Amino acid sequence: MAAMEEDLDELRYLIVVDENLYDPEIDDEFDVFDPNDYNFLIYLTEDLQKAMGKELLEKLPDLLEKRNLFENFLASEEDLYGARSELDETGVARAVLKTIEEEMGSSKAS
Repeated sequence: MAAMEEDLDELRYLIVVDENLYDPEIDDEFDVFDPNDYNFLIYLTEDLQKAMGKELLEKLPDLLEKRNLFENFLASEEDLYGARSELDETGVARAVLKTIEEEMGSSKAS
């Protein structure tokens, strides 16, 4: 993550992973991420998006799906995903960041 402008030591400055607590019985709004299918919501911060670049941002959902990191995965928006995983929040964040870092490293090598 050397492409980051600042020295960041906390994952939340790069990626936000939250447990999906949407409850259709309580929440009025329709949510695309049914908690039965996606137990985590993943948001890529603007700083991370800038460091990644548009090309990697656009292909990241496909990369994550091909690696089978998650039981279920859905890219709702360019920077917002739903995932089902047995990992905890930190594990999910690290898995996504590792994919990004590996891809950034391989694109620099070519």
